[in-house]
Amino acid sequence: MILIHPPIVKPSEPPPGVAKLMGACVAHGVPCRLLDANMEGILALLKQECRPRDTWGKRAAGNVERNLHALRDLRAYRSFDRYRRAVMDVNKVLEIAGAAAGAHMGLGNYLHEGFSPVKSSDLMRAAEGPESNPFYPYFSERLPALIEEEQTGLVGFSLNYLSQALCVFAMTGFLKKRFPGLRVVLGGGLITSWTRRPGWNNPFTGLIDHIITGPGEMPLLELMGVQGTAKAHFPPRYETLPMGDYISPGVVLPYAASTGCYWNRCAFCPEKAEGNRYAKVPDNTAMEDLGTLVNAVKPAMIHLVDNAISPSLMKALAKNPPGAPWYGFTRITEALSDLDFCMALRRSGCVMLKVGLESGDQGVLDAMHKGNDTGMTGKVLHALKSAGIGTYAYLLFGTPSESEAEARKTLAFTAAHAGLIDFLNVAVFNLPAHSPEAGLLDTAEFYAGDLSLYRDFVHPRGWGRKQVRAFLEKEFRREPSIAAIIRRDPPVFTSNHAPFFLPPPPHLF
Repeated sequence: MILIHPPIVKPSEPPPGVAKLMGACVAHGVPCRLLDANMEGILALLKQECRPRDTWGKRAAGNVERNLHALRDLRAYRSFDRYRRAVMDVNKVLEIAGAAAGAHMGLGNYLHEGFSPVKSSDLMRAAEGPESNPFYPYFSERLPALIEEEQTGLVGFSLNYLSQALCVFAMTGFLKKRFPGLRVVLGGGLITSWTRRPGWNNPFTGLIDHIITGPGEMPLLELMGVQGTAKAHFPPRYETLPMGDYISPGVVLPYAASTGCYWNRCAFCPEKAEGNRYAKVPDNTAMEDLGTLVNAVKPAMIHLVDNAISPSLMKALAKNPPGAPWYGFTRITEALSDLDFCMALRRSGCVMLKVGLESGDQGVLDAMHKGNDTGMTGKVLHALKSAGIGTYAYLLFGTPSESEAEARKTLAFTAAHAGLIDFLNVAVFNLPAHSPEAGLLDTAEFYAGDLSLYRDFVHPRGWGRKQVRAFLEKEFRREPSIAAIIRRDPPVFTSNHAPFFLPPPPHLF
């Protein structure tokens, strides 16, 4: 069996999803091979000959290897201007390569003229004409060679983001034409979201042989003839992936200690709407996994990819450092307002925490059922800064309970705490199409397509997307202290590279 991580997602670290599936296969003696077609395909496009016409394109094309080398070297991160130039130049070469095939793409996105990833008919058209995909020269050679080498009759794709969808179907269409008897399995986060839409009716019959929703380890093992196994957790296996090729200054080790969200109460949450249950790896098992993986991989950074790191795992990390710097997403909790606890986290290797502030207005937070208050948020930001832990804060504008008045409170809160925030993600609210709350709003089509996961809506307080965007551009982003934070955000790679711009725990180096 071959498990494929397809283009395009940010190529900063190995894919944790297929690595978990690999762990399950190895534990049961099931032959398996991982292919990071995202990393390999991007590098193939960057190395192919291109003839740009503009000065920037010519410079970027002539410095690809130099820029890739810089982005894999921590010294380049000491100069933000040097780093930014390297990222944008590499991105420019991908844009040129995509444009030649009618695609708009970069290091973290993929669109194709005349094709929508939320229209099943367009996905099937992508499968019928794989030659139009810019990655075709890569996968038309790589996939047949790998299938013949492995002598396999089963290929699986992990589809997690819309930016991967058209490439997945182009690769599937090619494989079905080249190997008519090949079975194709499709799983991943995006597939789970599609299949849990009310009234789901599989539009891919005849092309996709098996669809797996939710965690894929057990269903995949059953497909391979393994029956009766009760164990649901297997440590991920990364050894067959090109660990030195990823675009980061050292190996980044992703690890998931849970699926779903332990809070699972926020309004408009896709996890809740899709009925995704929270499942947690026992803390002692997670710590054992991390110890084994750190010894084997020698990472420069651990990325805990949980939707939210559980409070108990945070305590376990503080007590038993994993042996490498780490970062991840956490909820605002009272424990993080304790300076002693934050200092223990810092000593354990914590470089940065991603935190969902969402709003600076308490009424908006209460309406969203966030379970925290602005006073606590301020204390947490102070404690993290005092402990030397960086923060990557997330704000969300345009929710149904917000108006311009509440948005201005968020502006004031952010400006007042700007010295405590290292990086900032500012987003405009998208309404999940099938959340319970969507039924209470006057909605309309957001993206045209039978696979769209979002709906447009008439804002009950007149604070629509147009007004929100105008406020963000004309006021929020122009506030000097906030503008300074936004300018620090690493282009394209954002939170994946942000920890490398922060001081590491000195005792680890």
